[in-house]
Amino acid sequence: MTTPVVSIAYHSGFGHTAVLAEAVREGAARAGATVHLVKVDEITEEQWALLDASDAIVFGSPTYMGTASGAFHAFAEASSKRWFTRAWADKLAAGFTNSGSKSGDKLHTLQFFSVLAAQHGMHWVSLNLLPGWNASTASENDLNRLGFFLGAAAQSNNDQGPEGVHKADIATAEHLGTRIAEQAKIFVAGRAAA
Repeated sequence: MTTPVVSIAYHSGFGHTAVLAEAVREGAARAGATVHLVKVDEITEEQWALLDASDAIVFGSPTYMGTASGAFHAFAEASSKRWFTRAWADKLAAGFTNSGSKSGDKLHTLQFFSVLAAQHGMHWVSLNLLPGWNASTASENDLNRLGFFLGAAAQSNNDQGPEGVHKADIATAEHLGTRIAEQAKIFVAGRAAA
């Protein structure tokens, strides 16, 4: 079986989202994928080629002012060159984000990622976790403690550095990485069988 290639295209303003990107990388690698981290604010032509050759692309950005960061938006606009050639059509896609607030309008960022993926003709892979921390017997240490379905969402206190990213949110990002790698394996095997 061919090893799936997963690329994580992300921006991190203060390091919190980089922690999540590394967690997604860890989960995907542990599930058997070849994984590339691509900082979209420093992207090179070689890294664009890596994205083009990937089976799955995971988008990541902090949520600033209710949407993805300006650096991620610049990357999304630059991806229009791929849109014109349909270079990312039929790849898998997923996403993750972080903000200082528990909600922080993170859903809008995840929706932005999913629409970007849809415009490219990609297939969105959800988190596939029930909400955590929503019962008296639950804990803030549950996976998906913030209760998002579309992708992985994290909350980091704005007066703490990257070391303050909540451990449950890191574990949720690892879960997303594992899930996208497992889905990519199925996708690659199915494409080969077809």
